[in-house]
Amino acid sequence: MSSRRPTPLAETINATLADLLERDPKVLLVGEDIGRLGGVFRVTRGLQERFGRERVRDSLLAESTIVGHAIGLSMSGLVPVCEIQFDGFTYPAVNQLVTQAGRIVNRWNGDIGLSLVVRIPSGGGIRGVEHHSESNEALFARVPGISVAYPSTGEDADQILRHAVGMGSPVVIYEPIRLYWRRNVPGRVGGSALPPTSARIVRPGTDVTVATFGAITNDVLTAADALSPSVEIEVVDLRWLAPIDMTTVLESVARTGRLLVVHEATKDVGIGAEVAAAVSERGFDSLKCAIRRLAPERRACPPADFEPGYQIGVDRIKEEVLGMVT
Repeated sequence: MSSRRPTPLAETINATLADLLERDPKVLLVGEDIGRLGGVFRVTRGLQERFGRERVRDSLLAESTIVGHAIGLSMSGLVPVCEIQFDGFTYPAVNQLVTQAGRIVNRWNGDIGLSLVVRIPSGGGIRGVEHHSESNEALFARVPGISVAYPSTGEDADQILRHAVGMGSPVVIYEPIRLYWRRNVPGRVGGSALPPTSARIVRPGTDVTVATFGAITNDVLTAADALSPSVEIEVVDLRWLAPIDMTTVLESVARTGRLLVVHEATKDVGIGAEVAAAVSERGFDSLKCAIRRLAPERRACPPADFEPGYQIGVDRIKEEVLGMVT
């Protein structure tokens, strides 16, 4: 089976942002410390020196101001790409995103577009302190008017970001922090020649479909390799969480007859629940056993030394899959 190694997220995102800034004078970047410092994870390193302070803008230490400012820029015809330092810092900007950005296009009957992208480093595995390792993607995935993406490779981040800046409506892109500079990741099949909002089958299989996204996709792939050939897992990387490409998921479940949804955010009222409900409604006749969800229980992500007992790892994924086929 041929495979390819994904390009590290941070490296690709930096190059993609540079290309977007180069090609379109309307594109600009806004965020805390993204200019002189290059962002807390150095994803925007070197861009202010290259494109200037008007195109790569260091903002105030106020997330509501970052997004509110960007909404105004977008309504003026510009294409702002915001960065929030950590997803746990997103909450002060919720009002601007939900009550303003998510509603403006409909409020003006589609006569005004809102080309707005908000990039949010997300997830654990970095030994972060409180508010630094959350996964709150479901918060925005349920908001009408906002699209949500969650790439797990550099290739996907590039495709998603390029598509997002041209959508004319708000897009929140979550970026798994622990993959920013990681190069040693499991191989995948398939290139990027697919619709930009579709899910991707990154490993074919016959026994169980595992739908996932973000950094934990690598753990699922590692588990799949470990269980093969006794159990062949088909791994579906959702990539987009609003809207979710349920067609790809349903087609996979029709082949395997089993579905496990794995994600890093807590299980209650999450993306896994939405996928499970949709498959129950539209693909029940294909199922050989009950759908399962594997995710942390409903509690805040703990810091540093307590992360291993909270996060879903390879062993737990293997155990859950084996429980579905035996």
